Amino acid sequence: MDMTLIDEVQSRRTFAIISHPDAGKTTLTEQLLLFGGAIRAAGTVKGKKTGKFATSDWMEIEKQRGISVTSSVMQFDYLGKRINILDTPGHQDFSEDTYRTLMAVDSAVMIIDAAKGIEAQTLKLFKVCKMRGIPIFTFVNKLDRQGREPLEIMEELEEVLGIESYAMNWPIGMGKEFLGIYDRHHNRIEQFRVDENQRFLPLNEEGELDGDYDIKKTSLYDQALEDVMLLNEAGNEFTTERLKKGEVTPVFFGSALTNFGVQTFLETYLQFAPSPQPRQTDQGEVEATEEEFSGFIFKIQANMNPAHRDRIAFLRICSGQFERGMPVQLSRTGKTIKLSSSTSFLADDRNTVDNAVSGDIIGIHDTGNYQIGDTLTGGKKNFAFEKLPQFTPELFMRVTAKNVMKQKHFHKGINQLVQEGAIQLYKTYRTDEIILGAVGQLQFEVFEHRMKNEYNTDVMMENIGSKIARWIENEEDVKDAMSSQRSMLVKDRYGKLVFLFENDFAMRWFSDKHPEIKLYSLL
Repeated sequence: MDMTLIDEVQSRRTFAIISHPDAGKTTLTEQLLLFGGAIRAAGTVKGKKTGKFATSDWMEIEKQRGISVTSSVMQFDYLGKRINILDTPGHQDFSEDTYRTLMAVDSAVMIIDAAKGIEAQTLKLFKVCKMRGIPIFTFVNKLDRQGREPLEIMEELEEVLGIESYAMNWPIGMGKEFLGIYDRHHNRIEQFRVDENQRFLPLNEEGELDGDYDIKKTSLYDQALEDVMLLNEAGNEFTTERLKKGEVTPVFFGSALTNFGVQTFLETYLQFAPSPQPRQTDQGEVEATEEEFSGFIFKIQANMNPAHRDRIAFLRICSGQFERGMPVQLSRTGKTIKLSSSTSFLADDRNTVDNAVSGDIIGIHDTGNYQIGDTLTGGKKNFAFEKLPQFTPELFMRVTAKNVMKQKHFHKGINQLVQEGAIQLYKTYRTDEIILGAVGQLQFEVFEHRMKNEYNTDVMMENIGSKIARWIENEEDVKDAMSSQRSMLVKDRYGKLVFLFENDFAMRWFSDKHPEIKLYSLL
């Protein structure tokens, strides 16, 4: 076995950052990139008037709104490790994109706003991580503002998320009285807003400061010592094994905006986070260190570079080594494809990548060959990784081009944006009118914005409301006459028949009237 390959794979750390909108996800991502030397200055998302925008928010609509609606990929080196960060969409309307992204990582970092605690979107994404069994690290953010009691946040983690928590560090004060953190893991105190030579103060064997320091004279220091003593006596046990099993989450306190506690978090994360893990296929497990190349596509993005009108497929390498120009087999079709155009990422900045190994995320140029979930293999074996989830949409719009002369642009735009997976395409059974389905309203706004800006096509969108979409197991028994206003018969992009029911009552009425038709939903 190639020891160089094993060393390379074991140096990889691939993780996603999950949070509720506004918890500070994009800000934390930027601070991590600063440490890796990938960027020179962080422009906070709130600094819109200055013309500075977050590095990981590259799409125009993201810059206007200050939110992430696509999954960016960023790669940098730090302390001998190569780190791949996947910055997931913070907005709940893009949970499907996030869900697929979480299939491509080996661990996750969950950000919690110290004032708000666990919010709805965080809970939803946490459940996906838990289901996948990936280790979760928690960063409690915004300690420079007044928030909830740290012990209360720890209790909420355990009660709401059902996972034990272990405080790697502990805040000394909060908001205007925030003095720093008591670092249990490194046995030191990290002071907030002091000269660099005063930043780290070592603790003695009893876990207290020796010497004459101003921080010792405060009641906040005494309170932190009491809290830490309680955690030492009655807190949960932390082991790498328990972390890997998803039984415990290490908790870090800090402030991404002021870049405090972030470096300590990153260095501790690198110590405990797993390197690339084995992956399940339809023919058993594939080890990350196997020599034969394999990977899967978890995302497709059109027009990352508007000047070139290109389309990039995001590939998670699961085993072996990628070399530019290598031939691979597309499992779904059996077709051999030469991977000659490949890139690594820093949001919208791209560099040609000649070599990559398991754990890395690379972009490959797509001329229409790939679908989300496709498996690529470089050896003689032809297998497929686990299927990626597709959500059942809940909101639907009838879409037409405003200008009939732009039908070509209209259809090209729709086909490319549908392949990205954020919206789903349907056509009415008889007349082929286009209907788009989405999990959330914002996806339609992004679609309309991108059709205008990237495909130069204005669209008319007619809201047909919330529907219940159900696919059909026995299509041969479906008759055209079964379609009505309350149970519209359409075809999805693969030609499969789907009923769009007006509501639960309409679906039950249909099932009573046509018991022979077997319906099913996606996720």
